[in-house]
Amino acid sequence: MIFQKRSLIIVFTFIAVCVLAFSFWWWKYQSEAEDNFSPKPKGFNRILLPKNEYRPLPDSFPYFFEYSKEAIIRPDSSHLAERYWIHVIYPKLGKSEIQITYKNISDNPTQKLAELIDDSHRLAAKHLYRAEALKYYEYKNAQNLPVLAIGFEGEIPSHLQFYTTDSVKHFLRAAIYFRTANDNDSLAPVIDFVKKDMLRMIATQKFK
Repeated sequence: MIFQKRSLIIVFTFIAVCVLAFSFWWWKYQSEAEDNFSPKPKGFNRILLPKNEYRPLPDSFPYFFEYSKEAIIRPDSSHLAERYWIHVIYPKLGKSEIQITYKNISDNPTQKLAELIDDSHRLAAKHLYRAEALKYYEYKNAQNLPVLAIGFEGEIPSHLQFYTTDSVKHFLRAAIYFRTANDNDSLAPVIDFVKKDMLRMIATQKFK
């Protein structure tokens, strides 16, 4: 009897030790899991970007450039829109787009060009109150014509704009816009992707 009692005591003691050891291990595991958990910031979206590949703009326009195969061309439907104004829309990339406006200045090039350049800077200035930084860039298009680009940084809808002209007949302006409520930190890969497309647009752009 004494032997049986001792055996039972040993068994119960062993079980109790195992339960306590498991409880301690489970508590430690849960604590480490909570410490290592990092919640995703609000508005975070996982964005898988395609390759930057391009196609030519149709021949029906008085200007030319290459644009992304991920984009579609839509005519500008605003009440102020004119012929040859278009939106280069990225339906799968955060509702981003490049807005293109075009003007024929041949009937009064000096006056119209001055007005259009002033308008371009005025439109760009609208973003200054939210922009953290502004930079000017000078490029050449496919016809070796000067291109002035304006870049912005910060929580703003437009990060890069440019305009170019041959000074006698054609004037073209383009601006990137992102119509989304997400923070630009989470959209940074898309912003960079569309910026590359705009630089390709500049490099291949020409007037007819």
